[in-house]
Amino acid sequence: MVADNKRGSIHPISSLIREANRLFFEMGFTFAEGPLVEREWYNFDALNVPKDHPSRDMQDTFFIKDAPETVLRTHTSPVQVRYMESQIKKGIQPPYRVIVPGKIFRNEATDMTHEAEFFQIEGLVVEPGATLATLKGTLSTFLGGIMGGEAEVRFRPSFFPFTEPSLEVDMRLTGESAPDKLRDKWIEIGGAGMVHPNVLKNAGLDPKLCQGFAFGMGLDRLAMLKWAIDDVRYMHSADLRFINQF
Repeated sequence: MVADNKRGSIHPISSLIREANRLFFEMGFTFAEGPLVEREWYNFDALNVPKDHPSRDMQDTFFIKDAPETVLRTHTSPVQVRYMESQIKKGIQPPYRVIVPGKIFRNEATDMTHEAEFFQIEGLVVEPGATLATLKGTLSTFLGGIMGGEAEVRFRPSFFPFTEPSLEVDMRLTGESAPDKLRDKWIEIGGAGMVHPNVLKNAGLDPKLCQGFAFGMGLDRLAMLKWAIDDVRYMHSADLRFINQF
């Protein structure tokens, strides 16, 4: 019998996570992760999400049966608070720079651009020099590196309970190495903002003595843009015909 020496293929999401870890490591970030089954405190309360916020509704959140105040996490933001708590318990004060890639769950109808489970990458910086200008530079460096080309970033006002001010992030790729379909077009890419003082306080920090920024975006969406994938469901299909293209 002749052995098949063909190597396996790396899933596009795994590829993006590896590349993101490399890019952020070069900017001084640490990798962190947290549980997929999360307490409501970390998923909502610690992040300054009000009790009557629509995201707590059954239409958006998967609550765990027979496990009160427990959910499948709806974003990677709970790891922000968990990470800051863990550092404080060790006696380590800011500065903190951390990224959190991971799977999240939302009770959504499945179609070409939506899935009930998908991947997100979260970033948190808590340090004296944390400003919107630093945030913009960080995102420009990351998006340019992960997508190819030079990335220009612009902010639009928005609202998230855990940041103030809150921003929607758009990117525009330029340069010869940028993908043809994306070059010179503004594309909405994620959310960001300065960390709300209540989030710092809930993690055990004094918001009068430190400040920070956070950002988050969907890795599935980045993969779709980067490789011109037209249906997000391919990435969760376990179809080798799709995976072997990468």
